[in-house]
Amino acid sequence: MCGFVAVLSRPGSACDKAAIAGALETLTHRGPDDRACFADEALTLGFRRLSIFDLTTSARQPMLSRDGRYVIAFNGAIYNWPELRSQLEAKGHVFSTHGDAEVLLSAWMEWGSACLHRLNGMFAFLIWDRTERRLFGARDRFGVKPMFWSDVGGSIQFASEIKALVAIPGGTHAYAVDWDTVADFLANDRLDARDETFFAGVRRVPAGTCFVAEPGGPIRWTRWWSLDSAVAASPEVAAPAEEFAEIFEDAVRLRMRGDVPVGVLLSGGLDSTSIICAMARTREAFSGRVPQAFGYISPDSAHDESAALAATLQQTGAHFERMSPAAMDLFGDLERHLWFQDEPVYSFSSLVAEHLVGASRRSGVKVLLNGQGADEVLGGYPNYFSLYWAQLLCTGRVGAAVASMRSFARTQRGQVGRYIRDSLRHATLHSINAIPGVSRLMAGRRRTAPAGDWIVPDLRARAVPLRPAPPFTLEGALRNSLESSDLPVYLRQEDRNGMAHGVEARLPFLDHRLVTLAFSLGDSWKLSGPYGKHLLREAMRGRIPDAVRTDARKLGFPTPIDEWFRGPLREPMSDMLNSREFRESGLWKPAIVQHAFQQHLAGRASCGARLFDVAQTLTWLRSAGAGARYGMRASPS
Repeated sequence: MCGFVAVLSRPGSACDKAAIAGALETLTHRGPDDRACFADEALTLGFRRLSIFDLTTSARQPMLSRDGRYVIAFNGAIYNWPELRSQLEAKGHVFSTHGDAEVLLSAWMEWGSACLHRLNGMFAFLIWDRTERRLFGARDRFGVKPMFWSDVGGSIQFASEIKALVAIPGGTHAYAVDWDTVADFLANDRLDARDETFFAGVRRVPAGTCFVAEPGGPIRWTRWWSLDSAVAASPEVAAPAEEFAEIFEDAVRLRMRGDVPVGVLLSGGLDSTSIICAMARTREAFSGRVPQAFGYISPDSAHDESAALAATLQQTGAHFERMSPAAMDLFGDLERHLWFQDEPVYSFSSLVAEHLVGASRRSGVKVLLNGQGADEVLGGYPNYFSLYWAQLLCTGRVGAAVASMRSFARTQRGQVGRYIRDSLRHATLHSINAIPGVSRLMAGRRRTAPAGDWIVPDLRARAVPLRPAPPFTLEGALRNSLESSDLPVYLRQEDRNGMAHGVEARLPFLDHRLVTLAFSLGDSWKLSGPYGKHLLREAMRGRIPDAVRTDARKLGFPTPIDEWFRGPLREPMSDMLNSREFRESGLWKPAIVQHAFQQHLAGRASCGARLFDVAQTLTWLRSAGAGARYGMRASPS
């Protein structure tokens, strides 16, 4: 929704507004509608605004409380702000705006940090107490909205994006690469799983965390929300599917609130179809207008969802804009894309997603709903099945495992024998890994470059040791996906892709009520027969087209990256691998990578994802101003 940058100065070193002007300009895309600054002897706070609620200047931030004591800078959206406003008015609070920022400030003044539990939304905010000279900050439960921080000589700096921290004058971390994070990405394929970033000294404020800081003092951190606590406090539900459907309808309704046009990113899949059908049932929020939808059509016929899309569009009457961006156009946009992202991305599909968001903005849409989070919460990824089967085998439920495999094989055209072999292998590896000390040994072996590995051994050795495997249960895998291995990087990409075009992304499946309900239920509500996301399928019975609800395929957001690197992207990738920049980077073994590329071109290997990682890492190092290449040893030691 917006972006901010703040400097909490150490005593005797005040930072004036002019000092952060350049840093604030790097966030113009996050807030193209307005800008303002606040400064006193300890705190300098700059803000860029994307107007969603109350489009008037009265809602400008940084916003002062009516008595002038508190100042707030808030990025995000509090969906239940009208209900909170009514509660606060009953307690004597008076409001002069019609938006969520003033309500959030008043809620904090009334309830302190306890107000966080009352919020249904996505947020990252700072509140400065001018009397006590104390800064309070918080980030939402799942980390939908970003906040980064850095300690530079005792002055604590905060910003919505890393580029703003880098642009603050005197930042000693400017342009310094965190090579351990680079190694972790290239060796372990991990992004956003830790608080550290690709920039040395720049860290993420953890999701579900709040903090207090004072000039010259340390930051005091508090974990204000956890999934365990939420599930433990949740009541038993007699009819889970009905309960989920009711909460989901409300989650979509709340996320349709705003004083600007709202649209949806739509595929033929279960998640986005559920959202747009709920939007169509809540048309009063659109003043009777049908939803506007934007979607990517894969050129691969195996991933064609046209039939499912047609059924959804017929039911909702939605206007749908199809996108099929060209590979060369997307690849040519890589440097710009990484500038907005600040760090490398998970896959080429991030560029496609940004293209969709840009199209929606050009159509006048400022808010987009999409299905991010559903797979991690409800069990949507196919790899969950092999873990689930292995879990059943390990606990002696062989009959249930085989029956599930047979059902899965019938819809996926697979072979039960292969599933059994894979599940037994999976179960054996997890059993071995559970032996004390073995997980540490296995992690060490994974960080030792095997024959034919692409990256140099000394860089691989810098990779952060892999944590012990998550609990060998479906729930453990889901929690890991939600908190570290999958969702954090997708949320980062989601936020930056939207903000690159001044569009706010809203995610109904990450309504904390839905997440808590899903994790309070047993495995059978996630996986059942050939189906993932069984809870959602049951909840949407009669609410979405059956052609979508009963389709067991998981197509995801496919981009034919392997074919593209054999076709339209072959020449630019070849040029990159033959460049002096690549050969002298010191990150990869050029001969090994070149050989793998030739094998890929000949169709004897599929290396598209790794080739893209080479391309984006080189591009990122160049665009981030990292003049010191790893091989030159100027930055790492």
